This record gives sequence, structure tokens and C-alpha cells, in this order.
Amino acid sequence: MARSASETLSPASTASLLTKPRASVAPVKSSSLANSEIPESIHNQTHSVLAVAAWHSLAWLYVANLIGVWLAVLLLYPAAGRWLGEWSYGRWTPVHLNFQLYGWMALPLVAWAIRIYRADREPYGLWSRTALILWSLALTIGAVSWLNGKSSGKLFLDWTGFVRVFFPLTIVFLWGVLAASYRHHWQSADNRSALVRAARLTGLALLLLVPFAIYFASDPGIYPAVNPDSGGPTGASQLESTLVIVMILFLLPYGLVERKATGRKWIQTAWVIFAIEALLCLGLGRQDVSHHRPIEFISLGSLLVWVPLIPAYYSAFAWPSNTRPWRLAAMGWWTLLVPAGWCLFLPGILDRLKFTDGLVGHSIMAMAGFVTSILILILAVLLEEDADIFNGRVAFFAWHGATFAYVALFLVAGWREGVDPGFTMVPGTTRDVLYIVRLLLGIAMTAASAQWFWQLTRRMRSRSSLPLEALFHWSASVNPESHPR
Repeated sequence: MARSASETLSPASTASLLTKPRASVAPVKSSSLANSEIPESIHNQTHSVLAVAAWHSLAWLYVANLIGVWLAVLLLYPAAGRWLGEWSYGRWTPVHLNFQLYGWMALPLVAWAIRIYRADREPYGLWSRTALILWSLALTIGAVSWLNGKSSGKLFLDWTGFVRVFFPLTIVFLWGVLAASYRHHWQSADNRSALVRAARLTGLALLLLVPFAIYFASDPGIYPAVNPDSGGPTGASQLESTLVIVMILFLLPYGLVERKATGRKWIQTAWVIFAIEALLCLGLGRQDVSHHRPIEFISLGSLLVWVPLIPAYYSAFAWPSNTRPWRLAAMGWWTLLVPAGWCLFLPGILDRLKFTDGLVGHSIMAMAGFVTSILILILAVLLEEDADIFNGRVAFFAWHGATFAYVALFLVAGWREGVDPGFTMVPGTTRDVLYIVRLLLGIAMTAASAQWFWQLTRRMRSRSSLPLEALFHWSASVNPESHPR
């Protein structure tokens, strides 16, 4: 957060930000990595590639939300499933989840990597667009596979058959584009530091592991450590996965915005605490351990230190003023997410909420609340002057209001379901009212995502004055010799 770590999101301040006329919004001040002394023609090319990445991201968010609405309809009126034959609730669910994860949540990070390694400039811009199309094609083929009942049966790792190979190969193709672009820009001014070179080379090495990890993790015979009393993850595995998220949060500002001159203290403090937490995580091991063991929930409670530290860390960077609503939203959700996650793991609470909608509610808080806010923050910086598509007051409050209500609804339903497992299965007035509200909230979130998607679509079409196919920019490659190395 750009002003202070103690800023909070108030309706009045946020509304005033969201309703400012476009001319009064300060332009995005991106980091020197991407925009320092860049000729106008090259700047237009980079913006074009990043806009295409944002378009793919928002398209998958919109489609995934539409499927989510359909799933809500099926819960309320199961007979509607007859309209689509074998494409039942159980087959649509992995499509919905994977579109959210690999479509909406992954592609903004892909756009960030394209920016970091300068693959948004020709001659690599064309290959980056190709990688984005291949990525969306892999998701489409995956959807056909899952709808036809072909799945590994593992949540978020449903890849099987041909698409289990095709999707990792798509990531390898993207890696090749990033690596080639980085080699091309090896002598650029922002890459002369040994530390920067080491960091980017490490990033490429880690990215190359991802496709192999996805391929092997999709094997139905491979599973991580399991909590024997809940059937879910252990405290150690949750600590490990959260620290991975913290690491990603550490890296995201770099390549997007400049660090403040006064921000070094918070950044150094955060990295020292992260190192201590990582040692704690290594010491816990990966055995099948119950959440009733004090060491499990006490060690997981160490994550509470990040509730103030992540906002403080982000306050160390000079964020564009027109991203402030989404930064405040992200930090607000983070402040709720970490303590709620720890409480839900405590003995007694987890025993009642396991296998219920209560844990689903926490997942929605994480994905629709915190992660979506962070991703839109990234896209807003990358889109620069087009960031105003995310600052519509109605869509902003519709998304966050519906998400908050969704989480509350699921926690209430899960708490009831913990003592009455038939509550969400047997039709009744209370259950049906909850499902109707759930459907309406899903429609509100879908409408918000539709507004962002169509606004970006219109913006891109108005610039090119071409048909919709021009969004993919297959035309007019630029002479690579005309660009400085």
C-alpha cells in the first residue's frame, strides 16, 4: 500500500476514488524495468501484448463465473441437469475450478512474467501472443476432456490423457519464449546487476520445474501428507503452501513499480522473518499428522505475523494512485484471510466444519476476495491508462459485497451442516433460501466480471478498428533489428 500500512478501506474513501473522473487519476508510474526511455512504438507493442494477456485472463474469469452460476442453478433445481445429458454437476465442477485457477488466476502472473523478461516486445511479442493462445487452447481441450468424464480425480489436477501432456508442453513453450527474450536483453541496462541476473535466472529455473510438477502431480497415485482426523492437509503443509504465497507476494511488486527510498526497512524485516518461518517449516517435516497436536496449530499460528507485515511490505513501493482501491481491498481481505484460516484449523472447529461449505467459504475468501484483488492490482499496473476499466464503482462494490456475503453464507451453512449433514442435501425452506441467495450473489459477481471483460474488449477494438479476431494480433510482425538490445 502506497501511503501507510495502517490504511483501511472505508466506503466513503473508496467511493470517492472510484468515482473520480479519468483525467484526475494520476497516470501509472511503472518501474524502470519496463518503461524507462522506451520509444513510443515499442511502448505500444508492449501494451498490446499485455492487453491481450489481460483479455485472456478476464475472458476465463467471465466464463468460469458463468459456469459457477450454472452450478448454483443445479443445486437449487437439480432437474435442470437433464437439459445437458451426461454433462452433470460433477463434470462441470472441475471445469469451473480449473478455469478459475489456470485461466483467471494464472494468466495475470504469466503477463507479469512476460513483462519481467521483456517478452512483450517484438520479435518476442508475437511468440508471447502465441503462448497465450496455446494456453487457452489447452484449457479448452481440458474442458472437453472433463465434461466427457476423463479426469484424474484430483482437485485442480484433473489433467489426464492427451491434455496432461499438452498443457505442460504449453508451459514449456512459454518458458522458451521468456528464456529467448531474456537472452536477447541480457546486456540491457536494468540487467547488469549480478543480483538481478541471479534472481531472473532462478525464476526461469523454477518456472521450468512447473510443467513437470503438474504432470507428475496429476498422477492419481501420488498424494501429499494427510491429516488423518480431517482428511485434509496437515498444519505443516498449510504452512508450506502459505509461505509459497508469501514469497510470490514478495516478488510481484518488482518489475511493476519502484521501491520507495524509505521502504528498505520493511522489506528487509519481511525477508528475515520469512527465513525464520522457512526453517520452522522444514523442521516440521511431511508426516501424516493430526491437527489435534499442539505443534501443528501453534506453528500454523506463526503465520499471523504476516497480517501486518504484508501491508507494511507493500507500503514500501510507490504504487500508482489509481490502483489504491484494489490495494486496500487486497490488504483488507488478507487481514481477514490469515486469522480466519488459522481459526478454522483449530481442534473442535475443524472437526465440525470438515467436509462442509464452511471450508468452501474460506476458499472463496481467498480466491474471490484476496487473490482476485491482487491479480486486478497487477493487471491495473500493466494496463496503465486502461486501468480505469477496473475502477467502476458498481462493479467494484458488487464483486466485494457479493464475495463477503458469499463467505458469510457458506460459514453459516457449514456450521449448520456440521451437526446436520443432510441440511444441504434435503430440500427445505432454509436451505432453499440460502441457495437462492447464493445464486443471486453469483450472478452479481458474474455481472462485475462481464463489465471488466467487455470494457477491455471495447477498448482494444476501438484502438485497432478491426474485427474481434484482431485481439490476438496475428498480423504485422516488426523487424527485430529496429529494436535496441
